[in-house]
Amino acid sequence: MASTSKADSAFVGSAVSVVGSRKTRYVNVWIWFSYAVLIAGIALAIVPFFWMVSSSFMTLGEATGRTVIPSSPQWSNYVTAWVDGRFSKYFFNSVQVTAITLVGQLAFCTLAAYAFASMEFPAKNFLFSLLLATLMLPEAVTWIPNFITVTWLGRIGPIPWINNWPALTVPFMASAFNIFLLRQFFAQIPKDLWDSAQIDGAGHLRYLVQIVLPISRAALTTVLIFGFVGSWNALAWPMLVTNSDAWRPISAGLQHFLDEAGAHIQLQMAGAVITLLPILIIYLFAQKQFTEGIATSGLKG
Repeated sequence: MASTSKADSAFVGSAVSVVGSRKTRYVNVWIWFSYAVLIAGIALAIVPFFWMVSSSFMTLGEATGRTVIPSSPQWSNYVTAWVDGRFSKYFFNSVQVTAITLVGQLAFCTLAAYAFASMEFPAKNFLFSLLLATLMLPEAVTWIPNFITVTWLGRIGPIPWINNWPALTVPFMASAFNIFLLRQFFAQIPKDLWDSAQIDGAGHLRYLVQIVLPISRAALTTVLIFGFVGSWNALAWPMLVTNSDAWRPISAGLQHFLDEAGAHIQLQMAGAVITLLPILIIYLFAQKQFTEGIATSGLKG
């Protein structure tokens, strides 16, 4: 009997080890497959960007051929694109429009998100659901109503809105997605902080400014990045509400330059890099806060 039980134990042990080794091999195969998919995705994302940057340093012959890396970097392409495309004017326009839009978004999105997260008022859940429903609307659907609105406001106001900064900024000062993101972050703040603030005699505005905003820098940074990218890359709406280069942003300038550059692919790519560079710089500096803001706002997978 003793020998039989020992044999059974040995058999069970060997079976467990076999199952464990098979499971380990399965896990390893799945991990390597996951890495392969990730690497393929990274390559698909990087290759077009690499081709754009590489082409911007090529001569016309290299850009129209099958050259991958330029033989001698042509830095003059950027000077030519900057001067011929009048990017200095468009760049300054975009800086002004983006700055005004971001200030408005910080003010309106923060107040709205705080109200939805920490205050009680009639039809609160209904209004928040209605706000989320607007995320389902295609952007093009809102162009005509917004255009009619800004035209009417320009007629009754002290300054015209069409072909001016109000039409380019005011319609985007309250982003439904940014309100939702901030609301999710504010909702995770412990209620004990609000109770302590009330004991000290603080109201909602003081509590928001002195307590909520300082601990919400990651979420606010995320909002700023999303707002910056959206405002900086806007093209269709600026082309709709402007009829001259007085306030047209850099994306419209790039589109105009692409039409003028024609077959000069290297100049087109240089103009694209100039337009994209501010977004890359801001993201590199704010990457940590951006990742933290997404991870702590209830949007992570």
